[in-house]
Amino acid sequence: MNWKEKKVLITGAGGFIGSHLTERLMSLGAEVTAFVRYNSRNDIGQLENLPENKISELNVIAGDLRDPDAVRKAVEDMDVIFHLGSLIAIPYSYVHPVEVIDTNVLGTTNVLMAAKDNDVEKIIHTSTSEVYGTARYVPIDEKHPLQGQSPYSASKIGADMVATSFYKSYELPIAIIRPFNTYGPRQSARAVIPTIIMQALTKKVAQIGSLHPTRDLTFIFDTIEGFIRVAEEKKSIGEVINIGSGFEISIGDLAEKILRLSQSKAKIEIDEKRVRPKDSEVERLWADSTKARKMLGWQPRVKLDDGLKRTIKWVSDHIDEYKVGTYTI
Repeated sequence: MNWKEKKVLITGAGGFIGSHLTERLMSLGAEVTAFVRYNSRNDIGQLENLPENKISELNVIAGDLRDPDAVRKAVEDMDVIFHLGSLIAIPYSYVHPVEVIDTNVLGTTNVLMAAKDNDVEKIIHTSTSEVYGTARYVPIDEKHPLQGQSPYSASKIGADMVATSFYKSYELPIAIIRPFNTYGPRQSARAVIPTIIMQALTKKVAQIGSLHPTRDLTFIFDTIEGFIRVAEEKKSIGEVINIGSGFEISIGDLAEKILRLSQSKAKIEIDEKRVRPKDSEVERLWADSTKARKMLGWQPRVKLDDGLKRTIKWVSDHIDEYKVGTYTI
């Protein structure tokens, strides 16, 4: 795919993954439009971290995925859509499930309807490893059952099913990318790794939730390469593709590793308000990315320790942007 000839829309462009994807596609020469959620502060989220010359070249549209007219206007004349926009915080989904389901399912439907009516060449829909729930077997391949263990994961299952239905019903050229736990620079304190790093650098005690669940962690640059490969590969249409590193580490062991790499003397402490309801906790995630390797030629390149060191440095350099001592849901 010659990106220099493509007009690309990225929903959720102001987020952690979205901002990195925006920057990468601009570097490849694509004409990128960033769809961000409107706010009166003219805040474009993590896109603020792009170089000023990149921001000036970027077309930004502020709106709401739940507004079909706003989405339709954004989709006009686009060749490729990367749909990342969603409400992703699991604790927030416990508090406001209707908003999460409305944004993630209806918002996805609005994007797909607009894409169908505008003859978009390809749509890359973003799923999440949370749709698998606690692993029934490992490593988890794309055939693993889907289990909605939180309102968030249920909303993403719904969005995935809508995307699949549009491929089957309308032959819409959709590929579903399913990243496992991505981490790296620009990630908010909503996520466990920056939360631990932030506390390790500034406090005597690092408060986190359950220590025993395991996660499969992928550095942001590897995840972004997965998005690019899925978009470029014609055979990905109609497919669900895992993007994960193929190993698991417990949250407790991860915390100990971060404390060691950051040379912190902080102690780890379980904070009960951060613990998920028992049956909602995803106990184990471990990706099987065989399809990505065979179909896309993709495999992770950044080792966990190296990725964590780069993330620790970024959080340290931007510590003033984090609300230290505040639990962010």
